[in-house]
Amino acid sequence: MRVDLDALVPEGWDTYVESHPAATAYHRSAAVRVGAEAFRLRTYFLSARDGQGRLAGVLPVVEQSSLLFGRFLVSVPFFTYGGVLADSPEATQALATAAADLAGRRGVAHVELRHSEAVPALTLPERLDKVSMVLPLPSSEEALSKQLGSKLRSQIKRAEREQVEVVWGDTQLLSEFYDVFAPAMHRLGTPVYPRRFFEIACRAFGALGRVLIVRSQGQPQAAAIIVRHGRRIEVPWAAATEAAKRGAINMRMYWEMLRYSIAAGAEAFDFGRSTVDSGTYRFKAQWGAAPVQLHWHYWLRKGGELPKLNQSNPKYARAADLWRRMPLWCANLIGPYIIRNLP
Repeated sequence: MRVDLDALVPEGWDTYVESHPAATAYHRSAAVRVGAEAFRLRTYFLSARDGQGRLAGVLPVVEQSSLLFGRFLVSVPFFTYGGVLADSPEATQALATAAADLAGRRGVAHVELRHSEAVPALTLPERLDKVSMVLPLPSSEEALSKQLGSKLRSQIKRAEREQVEVVWGDTQLLSEFYDVFAPAMHRLGTPVYPRRFFEIACRAFGALGRVLIVRSQGQPQAAAIIVRHGRRIEVPWAAATEAAKRGAINMRMYWEMLRYSIAAGAEAFDFGRSTVDSGTYRFKAQWGAAPVQLHWHYWLRKGGELPKLNQSNPKYARAADLWRRMPLWCANLIGPYIIRNLP
């Protein structure tokens, strides 16, 4: 088994990804290159080939460097899913070994491989503190409404008092999306991506991505971006104003995403990743979404510990508290320079 390392997209990469049953939209070469296009991050394409030179597996990795957390490789940052796609345990092991070799040459502290299911071929340490919240979808909107129950239906109906307007589109709606998303991230204490990041990401997703805006009295109050992975639709980014939450416009937004997914023939809706028993976990669970274990595997330098690039890390928690205290204009100005190196 031979593994090639390329800075450019190897021949046959996207064809292989499209044919692999475990592939996601984020394995496509254009999505892998979002970090390179938006932030000039070093991006590598690892491809395993059998004795006849045929592709037997792929692994995208992106290098990031943070003052707080050091340098590391991630497959892939900014999104929940990535990791190894391979035809055999041999190819899986060869790709993971090649990533470790690259890490050694680049002098990084760790490699993070993001998988949505267990990978028995990997003997690397893994974190199991994150889950995706996934709702199997019925075949009709009527069945979904009945499945949700009376309490959720009343909350969704509550939004009608706010004279909502629901608009679906693509990049032409990103300005309104960002007007909702950036302040919401500030309230959470999280540096915000620049709007250009979402423009590049949506172009990379192509027809697999859609933007949703829910307006009230002509103003955007809730917004989301959805991405299709085969028969599943995921919402990687969603936000709402405080007024939207008071008027249940955020509930209407999720209802519209579910309606859209059923009409598009999706079999499941992925509410995105959460920590078990967190506030976002409980919000998603009320829709009937069930946890699906995520398996994030790590290559670590000798003596290294599993990284904690989240609120469980005191450094991260202190930075988040400081960020919330910063004026919004300042956070929006410097946020993109920080978030480029947070996976």
